[in-house]
Amino acid sequence: MSLAAAHDLLACPRCRTPLAVAEREVSCRSGHRFDVARQGYVNLLGTPPPANADTPAMLDARARFLGSGAYDRVAEALVDAVRPGSPRELTVAEAGAGTAWYLSRVVAALPSARGVALDVSVAAARRAAGAGPRIASVVADTWRGLPLLTRSLDVVLCVFAPRHPAEFLRVLKPGGRLVVVHPNAGHLEHLRRTYGLLDVDPDKEQRLATQLSDFAVTRHTVAYRVDGTASQVADLVAMGPNAFHGRVVQSAPSRIDVDVSVLVCEAPPAREP
Repeated sequence: MSLAAAHDLLACPRCRTPLAVAEREVSCRSGHRFDVARQGYVNLLGTPPPANADTPAMLDARARFLGSGAYDRVAEALVDAVRPGSPRELTVAEAGAGTAWYLSRVVAALPSARGVALDVSVAAARRAAGAGPRIASVVADTWRGLPLLTRSLDVVLCVFAPRHPAEFLRVLKPGGRLVVVHPNAGHLEHLRRTYGLLDVDPDKEQRLATQLSDFAVTRHTVAYRVDGTASQVADLVAMGPNAFHGRVVQSAPSRIDVDVSVLVCEAPPAREP
């Protein structure tokens, strides 16, 4: 089962000790136990998911849109950011993984890699559990602390998702890599003007620089245009935060501007004794 991909990576959300993975449950030496769902994921959240967790309808839209190929070049940039200097056996986690589409692309491109898809949405974890035998799926909240062992990961991915740099730094091995994808000012510009969608926060760059000050950051820009179909446009609006703000559009074929930064953030190396 796919959860076995994280057999030596998971930490108990209650006592932070290692979790052992079995067929029907994961458990720690303190006796805390968590059932493995029939679909193969484990819920380590401990509370109901928040109101802004992705819904099944949003995940349906995301699966259709990402499957259409519109963001393939973003996924390729992620693979290019992870591949150089990767160790022989690569451990990767994606925070806010959704359907685990980006994580699955990275793992598929690197035969020795295995990954953990983390999302606060139970519906997302259910889908991510089917992303492949080398990907484990876990319900978790980035802001409450990731249920991962300290210094257990080579790479953390954070693609259009909430960031917790201090927590990412904790779970990364010395010299590990955080790869962040975030929208630039031109991202979806035409659609935002046409349909009144949420704008890109003008203070995002400054806030990111502050958040990532403990990392050595290299920036890559991925910018291109897609001649979007009406279905692609509708799914793009329905899969993201605009869905929580009542943005329902009568879509038509339209230009989709892709303009994102891929930040490759190197964690500090191990300190000399």
